[in-house]
This record gives sequence, structure tokens and C-alpha cells, in this order.
Amino acid sequence: MLVKTSAPFHPCTRMYCRSCSRTSVSAGPRSSSATSISSNAKKPLFQELHSHLSSKVEEASVALKHAPQRFLEALTDSIFKFTDQALHLSESNFAPVDEIREAIEIHQIEGAIPDDFPEGVYIRNGSNPLFGALHSTVSIFGQSSEIWVEGEGMLHALYFTKNSPTTWSVTYGNRYVQSETFKLEKARQKPCFLPAIQGDSAAIIAAYIFNYLRFGKVNKDISNTNVFEHAGRMYSIAENHLPHEICIENLKTGSIWDIGGEWDRPFTAHPKVPPGSGELVIFGADATKPFLVIGVVSADGTHLKHRVDLKLDRCTLCHDIGVTQKYNIIMDIPLTIDINRLIRGGQLIELENDSYARIGVMPRYGDAESVIWFNVEPFCMFHLVNCFEDGDEVVVRGLRSPDSLIPGPGPALHNGNTEKSELTGYDKSLKQGTKEEFLSRLYEWRLNLKTKAVSGEYLTGTEFSLEFPMINNQYTGLRHSYAFTQIVDSLTSSSNNFEKVNPKYGGFAKLCLDKRNNTEEHVSESDLITTEYHWLGRDEFCSGAAFVPRVGGSHEDDGWIISFVHNEKTSISEVHIIDARRFEDAPVAKIILPQRVPYGFHGTFILRNPMK
Repeated sequence: MLVKTSAPFHPCTRMYCRSCSRTSVSAGPRSSSATSISSNAKKPLFQELHSHLSSKVEEASVALKHAPQRFLEALTDSIFKFTDQALHLSESNFAPVDEIREAIEIHQIEGAIPDDFPEGVYIRNGSNPLFGALHSTVSIFGQSSEIWVEGEGMLHALYFTKNSPTTWSVTYGNRYVQSETFKLEKARQKPCFLPAIQGDSAAIIAAYIFNYLRFGKVNKDISNTNVFEHAGRMYSIAENHLPHEICIENLKTGSIWDIGGEWDRPFTAHPKVPPGSGELVIFGADATKPFLVIGVVSADGTHLKHRVDLKLDRCTLCHDIGVTQKYNIIMDIPLTIDINRLIRGGQLIELENDSYARIGVMPRYGDAESVIWFNVEPFCMFHLVNCFEDGDEVVVRGLRSPDSLIPGPGPALHNGNTEKSELTGYDKSLKQGTKEEFLSRLYEWRLNLKTKAVSGEYLTGTEFSLEFPMINNQYTGLRHSYAFTQIVDSLTSSSNNFEKVNPKYGGFAKLCLDKRNNTEEHVSESDLITTEYHWLGRDEFCSGAAFVPRVGGSHEDDGWIISFVHNEKTSISEVHIIDARRFEDAPVAKIILPQRVPYGFHGTFILRNPMK
């Protein structure tokens, strides 16, 4: 309130009015009356002054309370300059798209959706940077950059509903995962979190400090990696934070899932359901102790049945966990997150090739001392294919590479011509040129629990690099005969002598695990498995593929591969449905989408009936 010197505030006017309103006859001596009137007239003035001063004190208190925050924001703005990471022409479909929120009905379908295809939702997660691009910052501390797996999560969903035994209704929708950090930056209409993974060590440390002082955390909750279902509920997840519950019908973001307050740390992007239990095996890796904690969630999702610190002496960036009927499978690989290394001037995330690697076999509800560790040759791996028990042995299958694509950017990954060959049919092979150190191949370890011996072999050759594996989830933790992957087409782009990682996938592989054929002379230990290929057309690339089992199917591979596919020449995005038993044939259906869908990460198919 401001004090005005206009007539309404004049003391005489105030005293006169109030005295007139309170008394009409003067009783007693004149001097006494004057004193009484003077005293009464001062009260409103003092009250107004007190109110004004109180208001100003309150405003000053609020200003002082927020002064450190304002100072920090001003200091951050003056020190750090955000810049957009430019996309090469070959990376056009990594650019983000707008939300459409309301589902759009699809009318253009080439081929036909099979009559026995199940009703449900095909949903895929992926990076969709909020302000048009991934960002870097430049400051007095140096440069730091967001890496290719960052960017706010956006869900893309295709809804399959049967109108009659032979007709389908298909709709498409997308929506951001609205984490707390997403809502914070959205409200401010600018990027706020400083990149804190890759770059100059001083810049990353500064980003850690400034992010924590301003927001109470060092990184954004991007929730962009995977989607999974448990106890009839769907969740979006990235392994740096807790899952967010998602409404399957409209993709709205609900609350975070901390398992009734019992889980207070990061949450794996690849939780597993052991055979027959309905429980969910999870883990959380962190850069500070405890480095790795394993958990088992109840089948109804209401509580944590088991939690144990494995007491590792390093933070390993293990992206996946395996399960068998009785065991949890732990991958302790030398791709590490090390704050002390960062302080010494090194990188936060680094593959330590001169360090050790081991695989742990842990009883489902065991403790740290119960884990049987098997030392193996150092390697890098992000995704397991499956694990199962075979007599005294535990079999572990995963996609192994000598080096890591995270964090990136890295050295040139191309070897020779990076253009796709001209494809005129679905039986054409695609020769891509990934350097050997980044070649991801199917590998099998056999861990003998009785003798503690380890044996291992590659099951696929060096012709193609494989990633994003999937199986019929009914065989998770059990012996299986088939697996499917996406095939890496290209890994990097170059612009102004700067190379960065942005993988693209030009087809699919079907791995026939029980069939062997010797296709390469230099493979002496054993024959390689038989592999079938489904190639996409020229300029077409896929993401988020999932296996959809046929309801009541009599074979493990009885079902379909469903995947988002984008044509970079026409800028048209589609969803392809491929018969897994006639894998090399053309898709049985191509669903043309109403807008471009950027490349993303993991997808899944959720049956409609069990959903809540």
C-alpha cells in the first residue's frame, strides 16, 4: 500500500468524521474532550501505518527469501550460454514433433490387419526434446552437451479395436511424459537444466552444482526409454529416475511409482517378470553408494518383497537385468559412472577396457553374499536377450560389443560407403559398415553353478550389427528357440568435422537359436546360428519393434513383429506388421500415420483386456 497526501488521508478530516460519528454532545471539561478526541483520531492513522509497514516487511521477507534463487538464476544466465545441437540432413527424423493429444482415426492401410491380431495398444517411448533440439552449453568452465539418449520422453501409441470379426478401428495419438522437470521447463519456456553427462570435466561439475542448488537434483527426469506394464498399470521409465504411471487410454501422466514409498532411488528401464511368479525384478544403479540395489516387487504392485544392496565397489552402467526361474542375473561390466574420475579431469561415463567384467547369479531373494560371481572377458552390453537354467548351468544370452556407444560422440564408426544399397524387394541384403569395436553380436555364456566354470561363444557373425532384442515374453526366463532384433544401418553423422552418434536401423533379424550353419570360415569354436532377415525399403528405418504373440498360438514364433517405420525421402511414417513365421515376406499390413513419428527407443504391445 502507498501512503497518499490527498484529502482523504488528511488528519483533520479523519478526526472530525470519526469524532462526529462517535459523539454528538460534549460531556465534561473542554480540555478533557480535546484530549479524548485527539487520542481517538490517532488510532486509524497508526493502524494504517502499521498495516502499510507490515505489508512492506512481508514483501521484503518474500524478496529476501527468493533472492538467493534469483541470484542463482541470474548468475547461471550470465555464465552459461545454451546452444542447439544442429541435425545433419541424414538426421531429419530425429527432430522432435508437436503433441497432438487427441487421438486421430486412421483410414489408410495397405494390406490387411490379420483377423486374429489381438486388440490392444502398441506404444513406444523415445526422445522428443522440448525446445526443438538437444542442447549444449558453453561457459568459463568449458562445454557440456546432452547426449543422444537424452531429450524429454514422448509416447506414441496406436490403438487397435475390433468393430466386427473382420473390421478394425485404428487410432494414433502421442503425448509428452510430464515429469516434474518437464513441467518446470515448460512453465519457464526455456531449457533450464545444464547438461551434466558429457563434456569438459569442469563444465560437468559446474552443471552438477548449479542444477542441484537451483532444483535439488543434478539431472532432468526424462522418462524416455521404455514402457512396461505391471499389475494392470502402465509406466514410462528412464533409468535415472522413478517410473511415471501413464493412463493407457489418453497417455496422460500420473504420479511417480515409488512402490508405496519403499523405493527411493533410480529404477531400471528393463524390469523383468520371472516365470510363473507375476513378481517384478528391478534394480537401481547410482553414482554414489550403494551403487547397485536389487528389488523384487509383489505381483499386485503394492509393496516391495525384497531389497538388497549388492555392495559393489563401482557404479556399473548396467542397463538390463536377467531372470530365470530361480535366479536374478547381474551384469557387472566395466562401463562405469565415476565421479572421482570426473573430478580428476576424466569423463563421467567411460568404458574401462583394462578393468574387469563378471556375471552374477543371485537367488531370487538372496543377499550380497549369496551371489555367485563368474569372471569373464571385459565387454560392453546394453541389452540381454534372455536367460534360463539348463541342468547345472545358467545360460545368459545378450548383444555384446567391444566398445560403448554411450556417451558419444565418438570416433568415426563408418567403414566405407554409408549409403544404403538399392533395394527393390524384401530379399535384398544390406551391407553396412560398422567398425568392429562397435559391432554388436549375439553372445552366449554358460555358467556352471556346480564347477564354477565359464564357457562362451558368439552365435552371430560380423556381417551385421544387432540391437534392441525382443522375444516372445511368455518365454522370459525359460529356454527359448527364437529372438528378434533390429539391424543397425548407420551409427554416426558428420558435420563441420564433428561426429556424433545417432543410430538408425534398416531392417530386422530373426535368430533361430536351435539351428546352426557354418557361414564363416574363421569361426572355429562352433557353427553360427541360422538367421533370417526382413529388410526395409531404401530410405526406410525402424524403431521400437515389439513381438506380438498370437493368442492361442501353438509355436513360440507364432505372432507378429510390429514396428514404427519412417521413410526419409517421403517423410511418411508408418507402422508395419510382419508375420514372424513368414519373416522374409512383405509386411501383412502397413498403417500410414497422420504425422511424422521420430525415431525412438523401446516399444511394447499391451493387450486391451488386462489393462486398467
